[in-house]
Amino acid sequence: MITQDAPLLEARGITVRFGKVTALDGLDLTAPPGEVLAILGPNGAGKTTFVRTIATLQRPTRGELRVRGHDVVRDPVAVRRDIGLAGQFAAVEPSMTGRENLEMTARLFGHGRDAARRAAAAVIGQLGLGEVANRRSAGYSGGQRRRLDLGASLVGAPRLLLLDEPTTGLDPAGRREVWDAVRRLAAAGTDILLTTHYLDEADELADRVVVIDHGRTVAAGTVGDLKASVGRDVIEAVVADASRLDEAAAVLRRVTGVPPRLDRSGRRVSAPAGRGAAELAAVIRGLADAGTGVDEIGLRRPTLDEVFLALTGNEAAAAAPDATAAHVTEGSSR
Repeated sequence: MITQDAPLLEARGITVRFGKVTALDGLDLTAPPGEVLAILGPNGAGKTTFVRTIATLQRPTRGELRVRGHDVVRDPVAVRRDIGLAGQFAAVEPSMTGRENLEMTARLFGHGRDAARRAAAAVIGQLGLGEVANRRSAGYSGGQRRRLDLGASLVGAPRLLLLDEPTTGLDPAGRREVWDAVRRLAAAGTDILLTTHYLDEADELADRVVVIDHGRTVAAGTVGDLKASVGRDVIEAVVADASRLDEAAAVLRRVTGVPPRLDRSGRRVSAPAGRGAAELAAVIRGLADAGTGVDEIGLRRPTLDEVFLALTGNEAAAAAPDATAAHVTEGSSR
C-alpha cells in the first residue's frame, strides 16, 4: 500500500550496465516530496541514466527504485502517471503555435478537445507564455521554446517533473526565463528533479542536492549542508592592479599551502583557509609586504563549485554561459 508520506524517490543499490560499461554502480538515494532536487555530477557520472531509469525508459540491471512508493520495474504504468519528462532539447513542432503545441500534447495524454484547451490555457498562464501563445513557435526565443517544452510536460498534470539539463544551449536571458518558470512550478506544488552541470543553477533553484560520481552517491543534503561539509572558509582577494594577480596568488599559496584559483578577468584570487582568520591575517601581511594592493579581501563560505571540486576532484562547468571569468587551478592539467 502506498502512503501519502512515501518518499519522492527511494533508490537502493541501483545499478545500470551497458555491456562492459557501468553507468550506475549501486546508487543509493532518498528524497522527500515537496522540494526541488538537483542531481549534480561530472560528465559521465550517470545523471541522465538515472533520470531515464526514474522515467522507466531504462530498466535497472540490479537494485530497487521507487517513485512516490511505486516500483519502476513492477509498476511502471503508475510511475508514468506521476511524472513528466523534459529532456535537454526543446521538443516542439515549429510550424504550430505554442497553444496548438500544448493542446496537441494534451490530446496525446488522453484529454478531450475541451479539456485539452483548458489544460493548455492553464499551463500558458503558469509559465508566462500568454504574449506568445498564439505565435508560431518557430519564432520563439530559446528561453520561450524551453518554457513551451516544460509546458508540454505539464499538461498531463504530473506530480513529479524531471528536467534533464533544462538550460543547455540557452543564453543568459533564456536561462533566467527557465529559472523563473521552475520557481513558479515549485511554488505551485510540483515536485521537480533536475540534472545540471551549471552549479549556479543548482544554487539558485534546489532545496536539496545530490552529488553523484562514477555512478554512486558521494554527498547529499541542502546546499548549505554541502557547503558546511567542506569545513573550510575561503580567502578571496581582488587586486587593484591586474598585473599583480600572480604575486597575490603566490602569497595565498605560501600561506594556505593550496594552489589558488584565479579569475583573471575579475582580478580575483581565492584559496581555502584551514585556519580561517589566522590565515587571512597572514595573507594580508604578505600582500602588504609585497606591495600588492587590493580592492577587496576577506573570508567567505565556499561556493557550490568549490564543494563540487572537493567532493569529486573535478572542475565543473559552474560558470554561467555569460561569465567572462575563467577559473583556473594552478598546476592542474586540463
